[in-house]
Parts: sequence; structure tokens; C-alpha cells
Amino acid sequence: MQPRRCRRARQSKLMQLARSRPLLIALLLGAVAATGFAPLGLWPLSLICVAGLMALLDVRPSGKTWGPQDAGAPPASRDAGPGGWRAFLIGWSFGVGHFTVGLNWIAHAFTYQDAMPHWLGYIAVVALSLYLAVFPGLATLATVAIRARGSGAPLIPLFAGLWVLSEYARASLFTGFAWNPLGVMWLDTGVDQAARLIGTYGLSAVAIMAGGALLALARRRWHVGAPILGVLIAIAILGHVEPRRAASATGIAITVVQPNIDQNEKYGREFEERNFARLARLTGPSSPDRPRLVFWPEAALEAWLDVEPEWRARVAGLLGPNDLLVTGGVKPFIENRPRGRFLTGATNSTWVVTPDARLVARYDKAHLVPYGEYLPMRSILEPIGLSRLVPGDADFIPGPGPRSLALSGADGRSALRMGVQICYEIIFSGHVIDAGDRPAFLFNPSNDAWFGNWGPPQHLAQARMRAIEEAMPVIRSTPTGISAVIDGHGRLTAFIPHRRAGAISSTLPEALPATPFARFGNLLPICVALVLALTSILLARRHGRR
Repeated sequence: MQPRRCRRARQSKLMQLARSRPLLIALLLGAVAATGFAPLGLWPLSLICVAGLMALLDVRPSGKTWGPQDAGAPPASRDAGPGGWRAFLIGWSFGVGHFTVGLNWIAHAFTYQDAMPHWLGYIAVVALSLYLAVFPGLATLATVAIRARGSGAPLIPLFAGLWVLSEYARASLFTGFAWNPLGVMWLDTGVDQAARLIGTYGLSAVAIMAGGALLALARRRWHVGAPILGVLIAIAILGHVEPRRAASATGIAITVVQPNIDQNEKYGREFEERNFARLARLTGPSSPDRPRLVFWPEAALEAWLDVEPEWRARVAGLLGPNDLLVTGGVKPFIENRPRGRFLTGATNSTWVVTPDARLVARYDKAHLVPYGEYLPMRSILEPIGLSRLVPGDADFIPGPGPRSLALSGADGRSALRMGVQICYEIIFSGHVIDAGDRPAFLFNPSNDAWFGNWGPPQHLAQARMRAIEEAMPVIRSTPTGISAVIDGHGRLTAFIPHRRAGAISSTLPEALPATPFARFGNLLPICVALVLALTSILLARRHGRR
């Protein structure tokens, strides 16, 4: 009996702490939950923190927790947890801690912009986190509000469904910021393959359900926790038994270049020749007997290839007779005015260059980074000293969106089609390919040199999730890493570590048959979210009528 009394005493203390300091606890839980993502990958801690968040939502002012016996209580006697704005603040506090820790790499980007004080980067991280935290706050608010009105709807499926909807809203509203949805933490756990069926946002529901199962088991509610874990295990297995074949190679030779050019060595004529020499050396000699695709990073060249033919010829001189170079660059828009020619804008582009110095295809980045590639409300912010992070006065112009480019070459590669997602475009689940013209692979040129030690591995993890969702190889080339060749199962077949110069010489993996997610996109995780939430409400109403 003594152990049981000790356990009850500990639970009582935890209840008191949860009632007296719920916002502080939520803040700390959110901060620790961020360790579940790259580069740390401590996903069990994230699940425990999710369980802790749900426990905060499940504590009534009396200190009791919801149980099955509460479902039939008269509506006037119910109080589904902390209530209204307190519930919002709990979720918001969790989000503030979560995003502040997880997005710490953004502060590093400000060290490369001398037009603004570097310390502003830390303020930017906190300010962005204060905004992003609104979305988990809305999920907790809606959960408690529905439970108060819905006869004590079961917490776990309801919160899982509403969390998914909040993440999708975060990725969509006001240009969206889809970085690190909760489902990304499942990468390399085996559960990640279920993204073929329900996408990354669906895996976020799995994470919430798993956290809820831990909470139920910790409270010795075996009849709740055990069935949930059984369902989650079945979902994980289903992702592996979905018809699949080994990701074989296409036989097409590829070279992926990572020059290890830091951001402070990128812009300026004094670096142009040295950086080109480094790219040329790593590209290596061509072979007339083995055509290849050569991939260079985002904005690899400062030269404007379409208006500087001498630079285009220098690039083409590195290629064999049947090679193609796919490189990041800039497409300028120049306007003739009475006082001369002026740069009015530009696109962040990816070019395909042939051995005879022709530009045969171009993709323009569609999802631009606010405050990075363009300055919103420029007329207001520029006079007070703010500027975009990418050097230059003219803003970048968005492209039309995902489309497939034909890689036409003398070796008959015209049937090979390539999708392109430049830099952080790859984080937007369900929006990375032209579904009506499915490509053979995705190229993700990026410049992660801005983002310290946490940004690059997080970026790579999200690119790998897109490969799993779409069953499609992803090629990444970045100046400082992490460059990689990713197969259609999300596995790294080759990579260059962070802050190392090198080149990958490999073959292009083969695309796999389109997955259910590739065919239906985010309609699937949204349906999962709605089914979870509506089932929870219906179960509560059915129980309440008994």
C-alpha cells in the first residue's frame, strides 16, 4: 500500500503544479518537444511532451481528470479542462517554446546582413514564434471549447484532428510557414513510411495519438491506451506493406556539387572567379562515353546567364557532348528609362544549360521567403532601416508554381522530366510537383549557408519526407550542405556532410509508382483530421444519450 500512497502523493503534487503554473509548464514542454526534430532526433521526448500538453488540457479546476464517468454528467456540471482563453494560452505557450528552440537557426541568417543589427535575429526568432504559436493555441482552444459543449468528447482523437487542421492552416495562411510539422519527427523510425498514405500532416495526428496513448497508460487507463497503440502500429505496418518495389537506379549518371562556399564569400566580384573555379574543379572532367546530369546549388552563379553569353559559354565548356548542367541563378528584369537601364526585379531561377551554351529550360521559384527574398510593406519598413536578408534593392518576383521541365539532350533524354523546388519550397507538403505532369525526380537546389547547424539537417529531413510522400527521388545541391541523393523511400543513397566541399558521382534513382498521397494530396490528411474530430464528438453525444 505504501507505494500506491507515494504514487498518489506524487500525482497530487503534479496536479497542483499543473493548476498553479500551467503556462510555464507548457512553455518548457514545447521547448523540449523541439528536440525531437533534427539534428537531435529525440522523438520519444517529443511524445512525452505531447502527453504533458494533453494532461494540461485534461485537468479540471478541481484537480480531477476526465474519465468515462464524466461523459453522462449534466452539461451544467461539466468543465472540460482549463477553459477558454487559459486553454489558448496553454497551447500558445507550448508553441512559443517549441518554435523558439526549433527555429533558432533563423537568428544565424541575420549575421550576414550588415544593413541591420545582428542582434535583431534573436528578436526575429521570438517574434516569429509568438505568431506561429497562435496555431497550436487555436488547436487547444478549439479542443477545450468542443469538449465543453460536446458532452466531454474524448480528448485524444479530438485534439489529434484539430492539431492537424492547425498545422495545415499554419502552412497555408499569409504565404504559409510549414517548417517542421510534428509528423517530421517520425523520420527513420519506420512510422515515416505511412506518409505514403496520409502525408506528413497525417503523421502529426499519429504523433498526437501516440502521446495520448502514453498519457492514458501513465494513468493506468489500459482500455484507452492499448487500443490506440494497436491502431498506430497497424498504420505504421500499412506504410510498409503498400505495394512497392526496390528503388533501382535508372542508369543515368549524375554529379551533385557542394562547393562549401559560405554566405560571406558569395556576393561580390572579388569572389566570382574563385567560386567558379571551385565549382568547375568539383564538377570534374566529362566523359563522352557516359552522359551525365550535373547539379549545382541555388544561386550558384552571380552571373546572369541569359544576358551574359560569355559566362554561359564558360559554364558550357565544363560539359561533355551529352551532358546537361542544372544550376541555380538569377533571371533579371531590366527596364530602359530616360536616365538609363534599371533593375526592376528578378526571379530566383534554376537553369538547364546544354554543351552548346543554350538555355533550354528555366524554373522560377514561386514560394518566396518574406523578408528574405522580398520586403513586405517596403514603403513603410525601408525608411526605418529594415531590408530583406538577400542583398539587393529590387525584390524577387514569384514564378507560376510547380511544373515539370523536359531535359532534352543529344542522347535522347527528352523523355526525362524534372520537377524543381528551390530552397524552402520543398517544405510544403502536397505542393511540390505538377500532378498532371508527374516528373521522374525532384531537384531541390538550396542555399542553407545562412542557417547555422540546425537549419540544414531540418531542411534535409523535410526533403526526405517529400520523397516518401511522392515516392520520388530528390536531388539536393547546396553550397555548404547537406547535399544528398534521396531515393523514393526517403533513404539517403549518398550525401556530403555539412560544411564539406565535395561532389557525389552516382546514378539517378528510379521513381516509384505514385502513392495514394501523390494522387490525392492533402485531401487525405484533412479527411483523417475531420474523421478523428467528428468521431470524437459523435462518441460523446452517443454516450451522453445513455
